[in-house]
Amino acid sequence: MGLQHGFGGERTDKLLLIDGNSIIFRAFYAMPPLTNAAGLQTNAVFGFTTMLLKVLEEERPTHLLVAFDAGKTVFRHEGFAEYKGGRQKTPPELSEQFPLLKELLDAFSISRYELLGYEADDIIGTLTRQAEEQGVEAVVVSGDKDMLQLASERTSVLLTRKGVSETERYTPAAIGERYGLTPLQIIDLKGLMGDTSDNIPGIPGVGEKTALKLLAEYGSVEQVLAHAGEIKGKLGENVRGNAESATMSKELATIMRDIPLERSWQELAWSGYDGAALLAALRKLEFKSLIERLALSEGMGAAAYGSAEGDAAAAYEVVEVREAADWSALAAALPLAESFILDANGDNPHQGEGIGFALAAGELVFALPFEALLSEAAKPLQAWLADAGVPKTGYDLHRTELVLARYGLELRGQAFCCSLAAYLLDPTEADPSLVGLLAKAGLPGIASDEAVYGKGAKFRVPDETALCAHLAAKADAVRRLAGLQAEAIEAAGMKPLYYELEQPLAIILADMEKQGIVVQAEALEELGKDFSARIGQIMSEIYRIAGFEFNIGSTKQLGEVLFDKLGLPVVKKTKTGYSTDAEVLEKLEPYHEIVRLILHYRQLAKLQSTYIEGLLKEIRAEDGKIHTYYRQTIAATGRLSSQYPNLQNIPIRMEEGRQIRKAFVPSEPGWQILAADYSQIELRVLAHISGDEGLKEAFRLEMDVHTKTAMDVFGVSAEQVDGNMRRSAKAVNFGIVYGISDYGLSQNLGITRKEAASFIEQYFAAFPGVRRYMDDIVAQAKQDGYVKTLLERRRYLPDIRSSNFNLRSFAERTAMNTPIQGTAADIIKLAMVRMADALRSKGLRSRMLLQVHDELVFEVPPEELDTMKTLVPQVMAEALPLDVPLKAEVSAGVNWYEAK
Repeated sequence: MGLQHGFGGERTDKLLLIDGNSIIFRAFYAMPPLTNAAGLQTNAVFGFTTMLLKVLEEERPTHLLVAFDAGKTVFRHEGFAEYKGGRQKTPPELSEQFPLLKELLDAFSISRYELLGYEADDIIGTLTRQAEEQGVEAVVVSGDKDMLQLASERTSVLLTRKGVSETERYTPAAIGERYGLTPLQIIDLKGLMGDTSDNIPGIPGVGEKTALKLLAEYGSVEQVLAHAGEIKGKLGENVRGNAESATMSKELATIMRDIPLERSWQELAWSGYDGAALLAALRKLEFKSLIERLALSEGMGAAAYGSAEGDAAAAYEVVEVREAADWSALAAALPLAESFILDANGDNPHQGEGIGFALAAGELVFALPFEALLSEAAKPLQAWLADAGVPKTGYDLHRTELVLARYGLELRGQAFCCSLAAYLLDPTEADPSLVGLLAKAGLPGIASDEAVYGKGAKFRVPDETALCAHLAAKADAVRRLAGLQAEAIEAAGMKPLYYELEQPLAIILADMEKQGIVVQAEALEELGKDFSARIGQIMSEIYRIAGFEFNIGSTKQLGEVLFDKLGLPVVKKTKTGYSTDAEVLEKLEPYHEIVRLILHYRQLAKLQSTYIEGLLKEIRAEDGKIHTYYRQTIAATGRLSSQYPNLQNIPIRMEEGRQIRKAFVPSEPGWQILAADYSQIELRVLAHISGDEGLKEAFRLEMDVHTKTAMDVFGVSAEQVDGNMRRSAKAVNFGIVYGISDYGLSQNLGITRKEAASFIEQYFAAFPGVRRYMDDIVAQAKQDGYVKTLLERRRYLPDIRSSNFNLRSFAERTAMNTPIQGTAADIIKLAMVRMADALRSKGLRSRMLLQVHDELVFEVPPEELDTMKTLVPQVMAEALPLDVPLKAEVSAGVNWYEAK
């Protein structure tokens, strides 16, 4: 129940000190935008509070203070006026949250303190000294590594990681292990290397690695300077020439531990909060999840910290399923199941190795190693997993289904997935793990998978008891999280998006992935031989023109050929020499025939290594198929991402790339591949969203939209539109969808920036509805902090009010294009769900195999070909009613290439 815990006796004094400025800054930049109904920004306060609750749960302090900086000028400026001089001005969106945080701390009955002329570090340093002198344990929470100098036998430092969701504890031993230093040597480290965040200069050319090396040899700044004559080379010159800077930097980095405080640590006693006061403060901020988390309600009095009911987060008993009685108890609990979790190792779920399983049912959480799930005793549990009539709540159910399928087990009845819900609630979530989601929701945390299993070469499955405890904590975390997420989805108006689109789609995708698509290895190998021969011919021609052989893949050697020998104009230079990237070569193509050959060489070499050799590695020996993995929770626009392998990136603009599709064939003899592709879906969505009559007319009359654009922009008739006009119109049409700038358009069309800006202005004059939409959506994003698709999918834009022009401009372009791209993504997902329903309801044998951008790929038996040629484009066209018609072009053939 929130902060209420039973301690069973007297509590030993423990002082908790929080670096207020450091934590609120980190919270502001880590959390997505959040405002209350009054328009107040609250994301930093929310992030700070979730961290506060977590650390209170874990540390259970008796004394507590949040320290703040008191102003911009402190005593350190007397010796170095430029101290912290490089820092950017605090964003107003953050400044306005300091008073809100201080009000909330008052509601928590937590002391806060600031002292003019000093920093929070100095307040904390002085209080930890006082506590240490009386043998009291102290814990410091900060995001600033300077605080490590305070670590001692009685003082530990919790440094925030991943924003504010996780902390890492530092003791003197941990500092020694990490840096090879004592806590006080942290000051020497800063003295040598400086600190750019505080504008502490240090010694030029000395970074952390060099500073650690010097301290390992000499021990302190003073000893480094005393032995400066022994240090050779440029480093020695820097040390000798910057002795004063090093001494001053050490002084600046030293936390004062004897400043004149008006209060002692004993005056910071904390016994809990007043429930009514805290409820009022959290309601003002509209932190509903935290109110629920703390179980606050009307009429509450003081919540004595250390009384009553025990920890709600751990109010369950772990049953390690081993004996027959355990299996019987598990079978009996299945009707009461609230959530489950399956852990597996490996990024590719088609190859995932099962680790363990847990299921939460009331006060019991059953946990077992994965091998036990495959045993005869697990038959009732396996049947439960496969029962489509039993709704199931879990985390990453899509991945779970694929891992289970690898072992011959089924998962059906997927009802709620925490990872999928988290993606809808914030598709740019920095830490979508269970640990991160719990922290964001203000719920008690659990150990991370990395902490329990290790990572990479250090990955190990712990002993069975430790494994079961971790699995149980995760299953319990899922059920605690799911209810809050379901409420948040409903509050955001995304229930249809989740329950009618994304959750059904996850099941459809898993079925497609398990089905796979046949890829003929011999066809790829033949194509690879052809590519190799052509690559050899192109290399010979390049060598002939250059006059000698060289490594075409070497940027240095290629640069020497192009710019030194052939004298081509230098477009761009890097730190190491000439740039020969694709953008540079495309600009150089008109100057010399060798450039065209180099570009072609690179294209074929990429096809050979990435797609021929890459795809051959992914064909499974047992079925001759490739089984890709569609990631539903990656792209912020709502688009699907394909991995292991990525089938969406096979290049089709060049004929050689399209040839690769010849290897993709039906799995049954006599069947055909059918492909259906939306025609200009994003421009059709733009016409609908903007309401521009000119664009809508073009699609309603089935005109060529690029010709129509050229007519309106250039003021000519359809007959007068030439190839260049249409090409320019096409570039600006698609550029508008992606929020293109005048610079971007100038690069695409090879015209000046001024001409591009004029062209964009002409476009907006011809299509005023589009301009109005662009202006309105940016204004709306600045007001709400996010934009939405037609199906209510949200994308948060934390930089939309940024004072940084580049960040703000990018956010504005994102605001313009996300509703278009996101709605287009939603439409093809809708088409997939409706298509799966149609195949099932009509009893068709045809199978949906792939989704590639705006295209759906099927394998079809000959007797269903005519039906599918009519059904697929019809379902795609009717997926979402718009003011303009949706259109899908369909074709079929013996392989994917011929189906296009």
